[in-house]
Amino acid sequence: MAKNETHENVRQRLSEKMAGEITLSEKPGEALKKWRLNFEVAQTDLSNYLGVSPSVISDYESGRRKSPGILIVSKIVEALLNIDAERGGQKIHAYEGMLYTETSSRAVYATYEYTYPMQLAKLSKSIDADVINKGVEKPLYGFTVIDSKKAILELSSHEFQKLYGWSTERAMVFTKVSTGKSPMVAIRVTNLKPGAVVIHGLRKNEVDPLARKMAEIDRIPLLATTMDIDGLVDSLKKYSQYHIIE
Repeated sequence: MAKNETHENVRQRLSEKMAGEITLSEKPGEALKKWRLNFEVAQTDLSNYLGVSPSVISDYESGRRKSPGILIVSKIVEALLNIDAERGGQKIHAYEGMLYTETSSRAVYATYEYTYPMQLAKLSKSIDADVINKGVEKPLYGFTVIDSKKAILELSSHEFQKLYGWSTERAMVFTKVSTGKSPMVAIRVTNLKPGAVVIHGLRKNEVDPLARKMAEIDRIPLLATTMDIDGLVDSLKKYSQYHIIE
């Protein structure tokens, strides 16, 4: 298959995935906001591309305006994809592996998606975590708990990206870490960046300063917790659980 044809297939499948999730969601505005954040597109950039006021996008996302129909959703999805393509297509390329390969991995302990986003303060409180780097706070639409040793030893950078599920705006919890450096190095070399990183098993003063520095450079919130891992997962599951990715 030609390269251009493959690219078009990826775009088409991703477009269908995005539009389907938004239109079928009980909260289409939240789903729309999630995908806009996934593509790192500001409301003003999206509204300028569509030729509408930024308040229109804001009203759709907040639910103040009637849920958009399939035609409007399609235009918004197409705009997000086009904006990414104009920026080099990094996000589209990153999602290619999720569309064409299996997402299961022995490195994944648990993965969940939320209907309603969780804020960083709620995450920290839920898992009794210390904030090492505040970074840029984003709404979190899920979490993934990863066996750090298995991920680092077994996964390529391409496979590592699949751990994000369908939203990068999620908390990535790394277990079995010794200093916290390795997970941050793995994140640095991927195109996708999580909404927050949680180092499990270390106290705040035990996390390597280099891990904090990398979090600062990538502007990623970094937390540390020693909560029992099963208790941590149970606590996060109780927050607006949507579905489990098998």
